[in-house]
Amino acid sequence: MAEILGMSSEDVIAILKLFIAAALGAIVGLEREYRHKPAGLRTHILVCIASCLFVTIGSGFYTTPDSFARMAAAIATGLGFIGAGNIFVSTQAEKTGDHPVQGLTTAASIWMVGAIGVCVGMGKYFLAVVASLLTVSTLLWISWDIKIEAKANGKKREEKK
Repeated sequence: MAEILGMSSEDVIAILKLFIAAALGAIVGLEREYRHKPAGLRTHILVCIASCLFVTIGSGFYTTPDSFARMAAAIATGLGFIGAGNIFVSTQAEKTGDHPVQGLTTAASIWMVGAIGVCVGMGKYFLAVVASLLTVSTLLWISWDIKIEAKANGKKREEKK
């Protein structure tokens, strides 16, 4: 099939990398989407694919040992700006009882899917899968832990009254 389309084996591998990156970005993005966060499924998929694509394309241009490090640093810096756009300070936090800084976890998850995309672009598939699973596990477990703690604190407050 690849020969019919005029694709080399490198092209096929590059395309497979993009699909793997999309799937792993979706795993993290689904959790964020489920929680109705500003950056959800589409954002996480796109960030993961883009990071993978930059690394895959750039791999043909690495001329010195530090070339890849510079590319990874540029991706991390760019994602830092995207993540920063998700962080805000709520002036209504005292009234609602929320934490005044919102969006830090979503920003961190964007940064993580960027790193996962870099792993896929480098061909480090197992590392990318483990990082994805650890990321989703952290997002789910910490959220679950906070809910339990909030319920426990609520019961203690009621007992004190």
